[in-house]
Amino acid sequence: MNIKKLLVPLALLIPLATQAQSISQAQLEQFKQLPRAQQEALASQYGIDLNNITGSQRTSQRPEQVNVVEPVTTITDEDRDRAREQKAQEDKQTAKNGGLKPYGYDLFAGSPTTFAPVTEIPVPSDYTLGPGDVLRIQMWGNQNQNLELPISRDGTISFPDSGPVTVAGLSFDEARQQIRKRVSEQYIGVEASITLGELRSMRVFVLGEARNPGSYTVSSLSTITNALYVSGGVKQNGSLRNVQHKRNGKLVGTLDLYDLLLKGDSSADNRLQPGDVIFIPPVGKRAGIEGEVYRPALYELKGDNTLADLVRMAGGLTPQAYPQRVNIERTNQDFLRIIAEADYTAQQGQNARVQAGDRIRIPSISDITGQYVEVKGAATRAGKFAWMPGMRVSSIIRNLDADLLPVADKQYAAVVRTNPKDDTISVLNLRLREAVRNPGGEHDLVLEERDRLFLFSDAGKVDLQQKPENESENGALANAEKGASEQGPESFTRERLFAPVLQRLKAQARPGSPQQTIRISGPVRYPGEYPMPATRSLADAIFVAGGLKDSASLYHAEVARYSTDEQGIGQTSILNIDLADAMAGNSQITLQSRDRILIKSIPDFAKTRTITLAGEVRYPGEYTFRDGETLKDVLQRAGGLTNNAFPRGAVFTREKLRQLEAQRLREAEERLQGDLLGVQLEGDGVAGRNAERVQQVEDLLEEVQNSRPVGRMVIDLAAVLENENYQAIRLQDGDRLTIPTIPQSVSVFGEVQFPTSHLHQAGLTVDDYLERSGGPTRQADESRVYVVKADGSVTLPQRSRWFGGRSQQLEPGDTIIMPIDVDRLNQLELWTNVSQIVYQMALGAAAVGNL
Repeated sequence: MNIKKLLVPLALLIPLATQAQSISQAQLEQFKQLPRAQQEALASQYGIDLNNITGSQRTSQRPEQVNVVEPVTTITDEDRDRAREQKAQEDKQTAKNGGLKPYGYDLFAGSPTTFAPVTEIPVPSDYTLGPGDVLRIQMWGNQNQNLELPISRDGTISFPDSGPVTVAGLSFDEARQQIRKRVSEQYIGVEASITLGELRSMRVFVLGEARNPGSYTVSSLSTITNALYVSGGVKQNGSLRNVQHKRNGKLVGTLDLYDLLLKGDSSADNRLQPGDVIFIPPVGKRAGIEGEVYRPALYELKGDNTLADLVRMAGGLTPQAYPQRVNIERTNQDFLRIIAEADYTAQQGQNARVQAGDRIRIPSISDITGQYVEVKGAATRAGKFAWMPGMRVSSIIRNLDADLLPVADKQYAAVVRTNPKDDTISVLNLRLREAVRNPGGEHDLVLEERDRLFLFSDAGKVDLQQKPENESENGALANAEKGASEQGPESFTRERLFAPVLQRLKAQARPGSPQQTIRISGPVRYPGEYPMPATRSLADAIFVAGGLKDSASLYHAEVARYSTDEQGIGQTSILNIDLADAMAGNSQITLQSRDRILIKSIPDFAKTRTITLAGEVRYPGEYTFRDGETLKDVLQRAGGLTNNAFPRGAVFTREKLRQLEAQRLREAEERLQGDLLGVQLEGDGVAGRNAERVQQVEDLLEEVQNSRPVGRMVIDLAAVLENENYQAIRLQDGDRLTIPTIPQSVSVFGEVQFPTSHLHQAGLTVDDYLERSGGPTRQADESRVYVVKADGSVTLPQRSRWFGGRSQQLEPGDTIIMPIDVDRLNQLELWTNVSQIVYQMALGAAAVGNL
């Protein structure tokens, strides 16, 4: 018997040793029936790893990890449009509710990307096992094995050497105890540790007011909130306080998400089972709360809610809240909106019932009402500061460089004071530099409660304080520059800061108490309207306006004063003042309400007028001329003309004439554009003649657009220098005289075959030069040929009384113009004028450019 028992394992083990990769299930089962000691002996004798035969086969294949919900990698256009439409509806509803949004729906603002089976969290002991779960069993002692046993569809696991074990429907703790008992009974000296591996997935339904209702596959450990995240959350018209959990048509429980959001209580977040339904009903009654609470929003009511409950849901009152007069806006029985109030500091107010549709506003406490002084404007630290009796300006502004912005005016500041008896204001002028340098002195004003200290910017420092972006400094200067860049120096000007003060001074004016304002104009740094100086002196008024400019005349100033006579009729009088005496404090004039001060300027102060002499002048350059000086005088100062000068071709330009030419060009361009449109509307004529006309008009329009005004004035320079009876040319600022060298050519422009310049030859006539340029083109108008002389004057050879027709002889520097035949096009006289303007400007520019 013993030999037979040994032969059977040998017969079984030989194919295992030779073909370990092709072991049949029958052979494996026979080998398993042998005692453990014989299995180990045979495996050791033939050099076979027993674990490769038994352990690997006893360990079930680990199922592949699959995503319960596939990742959302792309969004279709339909989904995007639906989301955009839903967002628009929510925004519209928010605007309807006065900007208040429903509370809690932002919890589901993020869209999930994947929902893989949950395997990295501890499994509770009451977890119910089911098909698809995987049990991991680690055995040690006399035998060491690691098993992964999936629960099959019939609810069993295939435990080695003992057959199937039913675990479906058991809790994880019950299944663990049962498996440990089976191991202890089957194996001697072996202990086991049981854990859960891969978990099964299950299908649940999310219905009602979900963003994406439907059927979802989730992990077996998923709860209600997990399923809500899968479905995208709850719509704003869905309830957050009555999320229903149903199973087999019966209500298992409800989830109030407010407990989770406000208290962190997830005890009602039940675990789901296959086939469960999560139903989101429509939202219940809502009430809104805004103002001084931490979470202003629309809140869903549940049962009977009091004002205290709503305030707690909103996070409580802020320190700035004024709870004694809580405003409640609600709809009454007649469907009219009414306003009620509640005192939240009293128990009765806290217990006030909140109804559906109520809108509650928690007001703010009042701003600081007293015991302060305020600094406004170009200060490093603007704002309100505590006031103490005896405080002076130097108590707040201790250092001009540290406490003021770099753009600040360190000379002048103003103190606006409010009278506590009648709330009227007055303005005290402050010499800031003297006040800070001499604390406690005459100019260091004593501040009173609620005084406002205005610090202004200095326009002369704005550009100087601009620095490169990469440049940085430490300390107060860097902070000051940062403050200036954020608010801008233009925010601290006298005009900006004084604007509400002036409005208040005008509003508080009464009969017998006129408005305390003055206006100053002329060469002062900051002309404008200002509060009346307390001293009513002219010198202080000028100091408030920033002081005099160097162009101010110290001899004459005027004060226009409005007053009423004995009959109560208003009249204006003019007072002439010696400004030098007033600035020295010797003037007896006292300013009154609405005085208008005019500081006069020195006539023609720092005003220079120049003329430019270029070309063949002995000493060319830019000359400054006196009032009344003529062109001849300036040429004499320049040493006269050189020997190569050609006075007849001198080009004299004037800025005012250039502006007039520019205006004529604009007018000609506008009319040509209108004529071009008319020609285009006529359509194509016979043999395309109209198209040719359109092209010619477009060419002419292009020449007009490309022309640049010169501003040339025709003068006879030789007569200016030699003829005493010739009209003197009085100079204007910006004049320019360009004298060319003696020319040797005659130019031919316009509608000729080859527009060019020819060497001047005595005896040649206009027709000779035209013939040398190839003669006229088909568009030329031979009857309107004209000659532009070197000095810019124009002669018509056929009409000239001095020349015998076109047989006249020309001089060097003359230009012959062959115009276009405008009668062939549309008989527009404008085109003739335009062509002459263009040619004359071209000749003037050419004469200047050829130097």
